[in-house]
Amino acid sequence: MSFETPKIAYNGKIREISLGKEGEVTVGGESCYPFYLFEGDMPRRAVIAMDVYDTKPDDWPESVLAPFADVVDDPASWAKKCVESYGAEMIALQLVSIDPNGLDSPPEKAVEVTQKVAEAIDVPLIVWGVANSEKDTVVLKMIAEACSGMNLILGPVEEDIHKAVGAAAIAYGHTVAASTPIDINLAKQLNILLKNLGVPDEKILIDPTVSSLGYGLEYCYSVMERIRMAALTQEDERLQFPILANLAKEVWKIKEAKLTQEEDPLLGEQEKRGILLEAMTAELFLIAGADILVMRHPEAIGLVRKFVKEMTTE
Repeated sequence: MSFETPKIAYNGKIREISLGKEGEVTVGGESCYPFYLFEGDMPRRAVIAMDVYDTKPDDWPESVLAPFADVVDDPASWAKKCVESYGAEMIALQLVSIDPNGLDSPPEKAVEVTQKVAEAIDVPLIVWGVANSEKDTVVLKMIAEACSGMNLILGPVEEDIHKAVGAAAIAYGHTVAASTPIDINLAKQLNILLKNLGVPDEKILIDPTVSSLGYGLEYCYSVMERIRMAALTQEDERLQFPILANLAKEVWKIKEAKLTQEEDPLLGEQEKRGILLEAMTAELFLIAGADILVMRHPEAIGLVRKFVKEMTTE
């Protein structure tokens, strides 16, 4: 007697969301758990967005800064290199310079940089603030208006700024990354608030908040897993959205990625260590249900692409 793999039929399905000026990239559409291809469909693989900072990073390890050393002073050129040299399918512009506790650069500068980056690339653009409600509200609203019709992904859109930024997204045709602190109930609640505000379902992504391997990933994983389970098995329509995992900044700030081999010989080669940490973190979030990965090192991205190919090839 031949063995038949037990199968579960899922009644729920993840919404398909088109991103970019002309809908160049579509995410979502899954009707099964990640890589459970024997039970349902994953019509498209996860998309990788590459990190670009609006100012030269001063806290990146040399090993991850090196591939971009010739363009880190020009965000538009940096973004273009990510697309042309490393095959980035999206760009995640991190507006670190607007942080009031840092450079506190003016909103007008952030708008100028965002416009230049958007014009330099032909892939969808994520624009990410610094989770400072007051500054993010001003900056993201101005960017939404200045980049009208470009369908940017604006984030992080947290509950206390969802009305202001959500309204701007509606008015100027952008997508929002609904950001909550690692809690399925808060994620659902924010999506309800966005719906009540009038943000179309096809303009919402879930940002559940993520962390690096070894720094709380297990809890983040379980929350993402529960979100996907509720979406597919409980048919919870307020959780049936693609998930964005903004993981690169979490991985490359931890000590295991930043310590040199001279500082701690037992940890081994720093570059290899950081690449593996980023790749493993990304792969685990794929298994948990992520549809968009924000990554940094080209070699880590290569490992993740190889992993996806192996998982989806029969």
